[in-house]
Amino acid sequence: MMTRNYKFRPAVAMKLCLSRVALAVSLTIFASANAAEPEGYKAAVKVTPLLLTETTEAGQPIVYPQVKDPEVRAVTVVIPPGVETGWHVHPFPCYAYILSGELEVEFEGGVKKQFHAGQAIAEAVNVLHNGRNPGKEDAKLVMFVTGEKGLPFTIKKQADAAK
Repeated sequence: MMTRNYKFRPAVAMKLCLSRVALAVSLTIFASANAAEPEGYKAAVKVTPLLLTETTEAGQPIVYPQVKDPEVRAVTVVIPPGVETGWHVHPFPCYAYILSGELEVEFEGGVKKQFHAGQAIAEAVNVLHNGRNPGKEDAKLVMFVTGEKGLPFTIKKQADAAK
């Protein structure tokens, strides 16, 4: 059996050991700093995730709009009990947070999803859908739109638009 005889080099071993210790200490400091200061805020600031997704409610991948004149809008939407939004599409990405009440969204093809107060939604883009409030109180939403200046963020279904 053949073995190799390596000379032990204390200086090299010490450098390797010190670099490993430095890496471990750096990772520990980084991890504890991130735990104490989530998302870059001071520890006293509470950050609660509402939505973390790579897809819309219709299963589409999130895509940022490439528009000439970008604009971000924030609006409130109030849907009384028993009222529907009417069939429509959003040509731009929209994100909503339900403040109160319930919302049922039906997508073209018959798939329905239920949402309630405290939930955040990545709305479907260019997919026909209808929202309905099945509850006994107003459904109140805050909606954020990443669209284009001067263009609508909701387009009614053609048959509904004639009404």
